[in-house]
Amino acid sequence: MKRIDIASRLARRRRISRARAADCVDRVVHDILKKLRSGQPAVLPGLGRLEPGKPVRLRPGKPAPKTGKRRDR
Repeated sequence: MKRIDIASRLARRRRISRARAADCVDRVVHDILKKLRSGQPAVLPGLGRLEPGKPVRLRPGKPAPKTGKRRDR
């Protein structure tokens, strides 16, 4: 599901504008990423917990970490 789909559902259910719903979704995503980047877990009630992991840097032409396939631009 994409952000716009989530925002559309939120707008319908809460009877708010799509723009306001999109801002709410963006704020939640931003907060989750902020926590993970600072090394803290992000808890999502009813869904679970996201733990920060070891950063993975993908470079074109190098094998992908899990698949071993090469990434080309």
